[in-house]
Amino acid sequence: MSSPAVQLARLLERPDSSARLQAAMTAGTDPDDAFLEPLLRRCAVEPDFSVREMLTWALTRLSHQSVLDRVVAELDSPVDQARSQALHTLSKLRDERAWPAITSEHLHDANDEVARTAWRTAVGLIPDPERGALADELKLEFGRGDIDVQRSLARAFVELGDVGEKAAQASLLAADTAVRMHAAATIRLIDDPEATFYLDPGDA
Repeated sequence: MSSPAVQLARLLERPDSSARLQAAMTAGTDPDDAFLEPLLRRCAVEPDFSVREMLTWALTRLSHQSVLDRVVAELDSPVDQARSQALHTLSKLRDERAWPAITSEHLHDANDEVARTAWRTAVGLIPDPERGALADELKLEFGRGDIDVQRSLARAFVELGDVGEKAAQASLLAADTAVRMHAAATIRLIDDPEATFYLDPGDA
């Protein structure tokens, strides 16, 4: 008879997304540390957003330290989605010990989804003394990507507060038009976090 972990792995490969969702939910409802590897493996390839969210939830139900160590190791995966999901899981674990594992490579990852998740996770985990350094690092991303990517970065600056505003203000003097417009839009969002994020050509 197959072990529960092997059975879970098989269920997570079923073609029906609702069946995979149920399998992940069951794994979190009745957690077993043996589920760690099949859950992580599925995180790297699962195409359905809702299932990925349930996989992450199930991981947070396992032994914290084991999950933390294994998820941090996953940050070095060559698979974009594996890195993105690992970062997302770290944001849910909320353990500042993971902060040193989030590197410049993650913050500037060529894959937009990895970078966006890294920005969100970084501002949630960073110790207060390092917030200014993170803001200076993130301002290098001004002007990157489409409106959704730019909104994500702006939200990270909102979370950084005063040091985020200072870094964004400095970027208003950048030579690149796209950088200046993004920085100005970010400052508007910092001033009113409930406002709609938009790029204004007049800021160029």
